[in-house]
Amino acid sequence: MNTSIAYTGLRGLTATVIFGALAASFSAISTADPRPVSLTVKFADLNISTPSGAHVLYTRILAAAQVVCSYYWFDTDAANARCVHDAIANAVTDINQPALSNVYNSNNKTPAPNTLLSQKR
Repeated sequence: MNTSIAYTGLRGLTATVIFGALAASFSAISTADPRPVSLTVKFADLNISTPSGAHVLYTRILAAAQVVCSYYWFDTDAANARCVHDAIANAVTDINQPALSNVYNSNNKTPAPNTLLSQKR
């Protein structure tokens, strides 16, 4: 009886099972829901025209952006940081309030896109 053949067969079977499990997990990831993740940040309780209210809202937006971006897989920390930054910038632009834009601008190197002159309808 040649035990090395049986051992090689068991090793091959083990490798096949491992690679099969990995392939199945990758296919589950690739067939995941392609819609972007989003969170609703509520701020009806805040007066966002004041610096303090705008700062509280900015903090809520930052926390939501970090949660949303944690659902994605990024190769680098810089890519994750870019996701958070872009999510915050988009939210500040959508809300379109001067005090919130000021808080954003004081926390970032680049200012928020200015949409205050052209109100969305």
